[in-house]
Amino acid sequence: MTDWSGYIGLILQGALVTIELTILGSALALVMAFLAGMGRLSRFFAVRALATAYIEFFRGTSIFVQLFWAYFVLPFFGVSLTPLQAGVLALGLNVGAYGAEVVRGAIKSVGKEQYEACVALNLGRWQTMRHIVLPQALLVMLPTFGNNAIELLKATAVVSLISLTDMTFQAQVVRAQTGNTLVPFSTILFLYFIMALAISYGMRALERRMARGLDGVRTA
Repeated sequence: MTDWSGYIGLILQGALVTIELTILGSALALVMAFLAGMGRLSRFFAVRALATAYIEFFRGTSIFVQLFWAYFVLPFFGVSLTPLQAGVLALGLNVGAYGAEVVRGAIKSVGKEQYEACVALNLGRWQTMRHIVLPQALLVMLPTFGNNAIELLKATAVVSLISLTDMTFQAQVVRAQTGNTLVPFSTILFLYFIMALAISYGMRALERRMARGLDGVRTA
């Protein structure tokens, strides 16, 4: 009789790798989203062009190819990455390109009267962005950022192609050793769902907290 406790433990070890990959990839995606999103709104043509090129390239090419480039091709240019580093890089840059348009759209959604009020108060461009525009735009960004984080979580399955021992890789190992497909893949299906639910709940809680903070500022 198959000892499933050991195999489930193997999948749970893979779950830790998936969580690590999701957290690190999301952090990189967030940084790239703000850099590229605000770059698209820059007054300088070169910055806008660079941000646009990044967004269009990573949205227009396959995540599989990007991952293979990060892991198999970059070593030819003297840059060797571990499977985890390659996964974080590919996922972060890919999802960050989608997040950049979210940042740009949210910033542009802030009403012109807000900018006019800042000019009247003699606030500089950076002060306006930091204290007035971004707090309001962040509230608009959060729901889509949550969706992007969930998409990144699901996309982590591709790293099994470069032998990173995430949940999907470990499920394949269990299937190969036991000949059973139902149990390992049902397990990771459930784990992906629980992780996505946690992200969704966390983002909604953050959204409510930020909304209360903005209401307090408006009331004051």
